Amino acid sequence: MSRPRGWWLALVVLIAALTALAASIGWAAGSPSAWRNPSGWPGGMMAPTRPGAATVDSLADAGQAAQRFADPWGLQVGEVMRFDNGFYAELLDPAGNGATEVLIDPASGAVQLEWGPAMMWNTAFGMMPGTAQPGTPPVGADQARQLADRWLRDNRTDLHANQAERFPGYYTLHVLRGEQIVGMLSVHAGTGAVWFHTWHGRFIEMREHPAAK
Repeated sequence: MSRPRGWWLALVVLIAALTALAASIGWAAGSPSAWRNPSGWPGGMMAPTRPGAATVDSLADAGQAAQRFADPWGLQVGEVMRFDNGFYAELLDPAGNGATEVLIDPASGAVQLEWGPAMMWNTAFGMMPGTAQPGTPPVGADQARQLADRWLRDNRTDLHANQAERFPGYYTLHVLRGEQIVGMLSVHAGTGAVWFHTWHGRFIEMREHPAAK
């Protein structure tokens, strides 16, 4: 299905506005990454979009496009996933830790920070770096998975969460039906708020990070 030009930007603005109004959103503890903001974007944010030059038709093409986006920050591409609505990739720091997440437009090859948690919760590469909340214990990976499963029981049928992967200020988890991936969600590492990724569409295939094989 074709979409009008500029629809990505319009949706980003809408998500940001809704997020600012959401009472459940807090900011997680965590110090800024040493890899952030080499090009002077305000608040530590990475350049939100890198234009593409060609269509992206495969996981390999998506990984290459994501790597070009990641190179200025000294990051590397981890897993790459394909959905109905486009490609997703995680970016890792040199130690192999989660840094942020990006989307790749199959029609143009443009790469941008993923909407939602990667923009609004990421304390190193996002739009609004987090600050510590005194007296609030951080959410651990096991607790993040429990919170995700609880949210899925209340809001989705017959789904459960896989293991939690840490990014600065939040976790992202695959959502499964049985053993099959059907989506993704994120859990805030400070407040435990859950953000379901509604923008991906149907999962098609994925390529794991080579070190995970």
